[in-house]
Amino acid sequence: MSEQLARDIALLAELFKSGGWSEIRVEGEGISLLLSTNPDTAPLGGHGPAVAPTVSTPPPAAAQPKAVAADAAAAPTAGDVNPDWAPVVAPNLGTFYRSPKPGAPSFVEVGQRVEADTEVCLIEVMKLFTSVKAGIAGTVRHIAAADAALVEGGQILLYIERD
Repeated sequence: MSEQLARDIALLAELFKSGGWSEIRVEGEGISLLLSTNPDTAPLGGHGPAVAPTVSTPPPAAAQPKAVAADAAAAPTAGDVNPDWAPVVAPNLGTFYRSPKPGAPSFVEVGQRVEADTEVCLIEVMKLFTSVKAGIAGTVRHIAAADAALVEGGQILLYIERD
């Protein structure tokens, strides 16, 4: 299993747990995944007897060290952030990307002026990309998250000094 697929499954399992769902089935090329809280759920791909599915998901703490480590490495010091700067926060849990694709220039750089509708980054979870907009006009003053790091919903991604 690829590292990306393992990370995607861990994120999906975490969303499943926190979302209060009772079951989710994902089937695609090369993967069939069933997450269920019901022990009588029929297995994927067959009509055989119902068995309690074994879902091997990493505990929430397994995904946490990456997020905590990324936060610690990218956390601004008291001298880096002016209290008047506006934070731009992650709308949801996922992987933070500064550019639209590998090797492409970043959406924004420190010192760049942005408008409220300027796309500043992407958050990806399970191959679904969410575009994050600046939300205010101003100048990017600090990027608080590391590129390709796992971020939590509500985590500060960058700071903008308002016009």
